Amino acid sequence: VQLQASGGGSVQVGGSLRLSCAASGFRFDDYSIGWFRQAPDKEREGVSCINLNNRRSDVSSYYRESVKGRFAISRDNAEKMGYLQMNALKPEDTAEYHCAVMFSLHDAVPCFPSQYDYWGQGTQVTVSS
Repeated sequence: VQLQASGGGSVQVGGSLRLSCAASGFRFDDYSIGWFRQAPDKEREGVSCINLNNRRSDVSSYYRESVKGRFAISRDNAEKMGYLQMNALKPEDTAEYHCAVMFSLHDAVPCFPSQYDYWGQGTQVTVSS
């Protein structure tokens, strides 16, 4: 299993970034994808997660409250890619962002770091005022 996150950078308040997560080495459709972040001296937290439901006909997603309406998670199963579009960025969004996957054949969308099995390296997002 390999996950490669990219797309981080430095932006000003209100700016946008799109994070990408390239996956390989496993059956992508059977896995939930999550984006997590960790700021200095803080615990890693779930930002947004997405999976296919158990019928593989639709996606379900989760967003932490602080990013609702600003971030959008998506996945391209054919390309084995996950994305996190981040708009209206705030200084408190500054952190290292990681993508991760977990095997899931259920409708629920878990988004706790401890539930995820495989992790990519982080990509730094810095939002300055």
